[in-house]
Amino acid sequence: MDKKHKTKQDKKLQKIEKRKKALQAKRKALVEKRQKVRRQEIKKSLYNFLAPNKLKINANHIQLGGIYTRTLFLNIESPYVAQGWLAPIINIGYTLDVSMFITPIPTEKMLKTLQRQLVNVEAEMMERQEKGLVRDPLLQAAQQNIEELRDKIQTAEERMFKFGVYITIYGKSLKEINHIENTVNSELKGRLIYSRQALYQQKLGLDSTFPYNKNFLRVTQPLNTLPVSSAFPFLSFNLSGDSGILYGINRHNSSLVIFDRFSLENANTIIIGKSGGGKSYSIKLEVLRSMMFGTSIIVIDPENEYQYLAQATGGDFFRVSLTSGDIINPFDLPEPSEEESPADVLRGNIVTMVSLLKLMLGEMKVEEESILNEAILQTYAARDITVERKSFANVEMPTMNDLQLVLESMQGGTILAQRLQQYTTGIYSGFINGQSNIKLDQQLVVFNIRDMEDVLRPIAMHLIVGYIWKNIRRELKKRLLIVDEAWWMLQYPESASFLFGIVKRARKYYLGVTTITQDVSDFLKSPYGEAIITNSSLQLLMKQSPATIDQLQKTFNLTDEERFMLLEDNVGEGLFFAGTNHVAIKIISSYVEDQIITTNPQQLLSQQEVQRRMQEKQELEQSEPAPPQTSNL
Repeated sequence: MDKKHKTKQDKKLQKIEKRKKALQAKRKALVEKRQKVRRQEIKKSLYNFLAPNKLKINANHIQLGGIYTRTLFLNIESPYVAQGWLAPIINIGYTLDVSMFITPIPTEKMLKTLQRQLVNVEAEMMERQEKGLVRDPLLQAAQQNIEELRDKIQTAEERMFKFGVYITIYGKSLKEINHIENTVNSELKGRLIYSRQALYQQKLGLDSTFPYNKNFLRVTQPLNTLPVSSAFPFLSFNLSGDSGILYGINRHNSSLVIFDRFSLENANTIIIGKSGGGKSYSIKLEVLRSMMFGTSIIVIDPENEYQYLAQATGGDFFRVSLTSGDIINPFDLPEPSEEESPADVLRGNIVTMVSLLKLMLGEMKVEEESILNEAILQTYAARDITVERKSFANVEMPTMNDLQLVLESMQGGTILAQRLQQYTTGIYSGFINGQSNIKLDQQLVVFNIRDMEDVLRPIAMHLIVGYIWKNIRRELKKRLLIVDEAWWMLQYPESASFLFGIVKRARKYYLGVTTITQDVSDFLKSPYGEAIITNSSLQLLMKQSPATIDQLQKTFNLTDEERFMLLEDNVGEGLFFAGTNHVAIKIISSYVEDQIITTNPQQLLSQQEVQRRMQEKQELEQSEPAPPQTSNL
């Protein structure tokens, strides 16, 4: 009885255990099903997140949300194509994808095909001969080409490939992709390479240019090794010339960026970058290397960054401030060149002076401007300087004091004289009232205006640039004028117009003007800012801030990749534009150059400490008494 009862209990326990396992398996299956559903939902939501909100496939384009795409395939009709013919397309400056599919054709199959073609050509030639027709040169050329290709394939000098090139262009409108397609066609037509739209096959074309490594479009043509190898795609613009200076390293292919800015239509340069991005470092490196080739350099330095460079190279360093004693007389007149008359020089300087005085005295009425113009003429005439004079040599030039006296004696000039008084006997008289005591004799001349009050900086820069311009016109030689923090001059229409005039005319006097600014928005606030950019053939864009990158992208027509690059660049990196070509650049220097041009505060303090110790050592050696001299009898 007990044994029977025990057996029933065992069976009952087994049933319970079996049910328990079934329940666990069911629960596990349910959990797995839920996880599978969850994964599918996540996958679906990811697809929805990544996919465009609209997909519309048309005959010759596809609309992906707000982006339009069009796929083209290329047809090479010339048997001879130049090496690197695909390079202009890869570097065209627009967003596009390029896919190349190269499939080898078996040699035995290709030889049979060539043999059939050769038989057909020879048969046609024989038929024409039997009919008494003139021999066709095209058939003769085809026979020679087929035989030559067959011989090279048999000797393994050549191979045949199925070759297909697909280009997908992207734009924000149909008008934009039409423009890009026309640009691509114009680049290729001169090489007898033609692009065709993949009509009614845009989806297959788009998939073929995605990184699937699958040729869905299947539009190919047979080509031998030479034309296929000429399309080698890993190319980028190279700015390594036979002359010029080293600007840096091409980050695309690690080649040297060697360029002569005077080889362009004008030698003007604009440098834009945020503070600490390496603007001053790069321009000082250009100054140092340009001096090695005999170029004269003139710098307007607002932050005292070029003093050590001037000392190291034996240049002149002038501090233009209210107490420095360095004076520039705006009435100075240069000796006229062979192409100019003294009257033209005098009238030109009067126009420059009116522009400067309008900046100094503030807004003027038309009547006041007319009075000021007449007062300047009378001031020159008081020193026997008129349009009839043949030379300005050995003539003492008038000063601001003389102009004030003339204004006081003129009807309607009293108020102008009172406004001018602060620059003659007032607090602002230390840098502009008197005879000039500055000369541009050295290869490097630096005008430092760090100690000039902010309200006077535009005036000082206008005065200095005007003085430099007079000297440049006096003697024709290779020069660079560097205007750091040029936005100071663009704050006022008079100084902005004056700077633009120099930038526009610099080419005639063998001069390259370099304008440097931190913020493109400040630069473009003036109507002359964009004109200066347009007249600068060399442009260097360094690291940018997110606040200004959109405006910079629009101004320089940058791609999204270049936009991202400028946001993520390290110090000393940027984009180097030379005419129609541009590359990503990294500014590099040698150890000696770095010690001369560095702007790192830590390095500057270390250099000052070394100079202080050397000076103390020299003073100590000079103060020690000389050892007594002994005579040997």
